Amino acid sequence: MMIDQYIMGGVISFLFGFSLFYVLRKKAKSRALTAIQRHESLKSTGKGECRPEISGNTDIIIVGAGVAGNGRRVHVIERDLTEPDRIVGELLQPGGYLKLVELGLQDCVNTIDAQRVLGYALFKDGKNTKLSYPLEKFHSDVAGRSFHNGRFIQRMREKAASLSNVRLEQGTVTALLEERGTIKGVQYKTKTGQEMTAYAPLTIVCDGCFSNLRHSLCNPKVDFPSCFVGLILENCQLPYANHGHVILANPSPILFYPISSTEIRCLVDVPGQRVPSISNGEMAQYLKTKVAPQIPPELYSAFLSAVDKGNIRTMLNRSMPAAPCPTPDLLRPLYDLNDASALYKYLESFYTLRKPVASTINTLAGALYKVFCASPDQARKEMCQACFDYLSLGGIFSNGPVALLSGLNPRPSCLVLHFFAVAIYGVGRLFLPFPSPKRVWLGARLIVDASNIIFPIIKAEGVREMFFPTIVPTYYKI
Repeated sequence: MMIDQYIMGGVISFLFGFSLFYVLRKKAKSRALTAIQRHESLKSTGKGECRPEISGNTDIIIVGAGVAGNGRRVHVIERDLTEPDRIVGELLQPGGYLKLVELGLQDCVNTIDAQRVLGYALFKDGKNTKLSYPLEKFHSDVAGRSFHNGRFIQRMREKAASLSNVRLEQGTVTALLEERGTIKGVQYKTKTGQEMTAYAPLTIVCDGCFSNLRHSLCNPKVDFPSCFVGLILENCQLPYANHGHVILANPSPILFYPISSTEIRCLVDVPGQRVPSISNGEMAQYLKTKVAPQIPPELYSAFLSAVDKGNIRTMLNRSMPAAPCPTPDLLRPLYDLNDASALYKYLESFYTLRKPVASTINTLAGALYKVFCASPDQARKEMCQACFDYLSLGGIFSNGPVALLSGLNPRPSCLVLHFFAVAIYGVGRLFLPFPSPKRVWLGARLIVDASNIIFPIIKAEGVREMFFPTIVPTYYKI
């Protein structure tokens, strides 16, 4: 994933959204995205302009990339088939790797110089703690993987293109073809500029956070909390090998993780939608004077060299509640994709089944980002310190949250338990050696602040879908 997952959650969780795609649903039934209908030939666009058609031999159209199809006849339309160069989506959590194994795609992280990742290291005010993934119960091959995003994407494309039932085509989808409230296919331009139309019973859109189709079907609440500034450090060693590093800096976290045997990705989070200018040197000055003094000594020289080299990238981060992301295996019981009513129910069920897992990671990652960002508020400072100290305790105090973030045990109830355990732990620290009125008041503010952080995120994800999925009418345990 989303791939189009809560990107700011990636600041702490390094979550690479795998198999992210928006399933288009009937607008009359849901505000989520869907597209269901037996294909009927549309001879023109409604304006009298005829276009070449591709029809009759496709079960599923996928706009963008994704893991779907499940033996169906699939037509994948990608905007650009050249290797992408991105500064995010570079670390696959152990839970994501297990999904690759389940889908038989684990070889996609081979031959790309991917690095094994075994956990995190947190740094704060000169102190640090190592948080390892709880992998004892898994095969020795199970771990996170970090890599150049483009190399991984190309391996996935090669895998898809090698299947006889998949047609992979470069093209830009310009519109969804709709008739009487249902999506019948897509209109797109080929690599040569020719306008085409394609039809299928099911259309899946997974064209990422820059999708130009999302707003035509729903009104997502999108927030832009910060920007990433990306650098690549060369020929240096992380303080903890095979670990992602999170520096709890001022004003917000700084990340380091390996993306090859000789390169380390640095992502500097800059709050707000604007960053210092790269062209006039303001960015380099900001990185050298504001950021560099806060990073570990082992990385200092390599960081300055990367700044001087000048290959500085930026990306605006987006956050939004998770969108539908069904699991391919769950489509197998449905033989006929042309049965619109049955397909609609299954898609609703898929969304319900995945919601507790995805929303747990999104919620905890988003909450941790807010906790770890610097704040002048004393209660927020106490919450940040309590979280760092709680994780430093080790055992269940670190294994539980790390298992949540890594996708190994994403349970909403565990999320709430650990989050408020951190808050209570912080209050306990304040009450020692004795609970003065000032400390009691600060402890009360800490609890209120913790509630104000996590509950709005849970509300946006959906309380019923997150904690009580079995009471949702379309729940099918397949």
